[in-house]
Amino acid sequence: MQLVHGTAVRLGQAGVLLRGPSGSGKSDLALRLIEAGACLVADDQVALALGDGDVWLSAPAAIAGMIEARGVGILRLPRAQRAALRLVCDLVPREEVERLPERGDCMLLGVTVPRLVLCAFDASTPAKLRFALRAVTGDAIASEPLSVQP
Repeated sequence: MQLVHGTAVRLGQAGVLLRGPSGSGKSDLALRLIEAGACLVADDQVALALGDGDVWLSAPAAIAGMIEARGVGILRLPRAQRAALRLVCDLVPREEVERLPERGDCMLLGVTVPRLVLCAFDASTPAKLRFALRAVTGDAIASEPLSVQP
């Protein structure tokens, strides 16, 4: 097992690891994804473990089910015990996001994982993650918007 600084959520059955320095918007983005139907896996520290050819995301026991909401404090939320990592998103300032990037990957625990570089604070970032995840996994659940009744 390896601990990394980041936040993880599960969309459908797919895990997304959000990475970036303090203040880059990891928890903020996770909260917006959770509001739209994702499930918290871990915030601040994420445990990575290799199993069955996948990297599995989980929370250290001491912080399981907790997420920091800047300006509010620590929130306790329902959580997923673990999720298979399918996408890594590195969070950077808006001016560092390439307009038309080439496909990127990163290596975690010897497994190649698709990687995006986005700004957490753009309103479209949750949608971009859902569409990217759908492209990677073919999982329609990851990109279906919540139904809104008129």
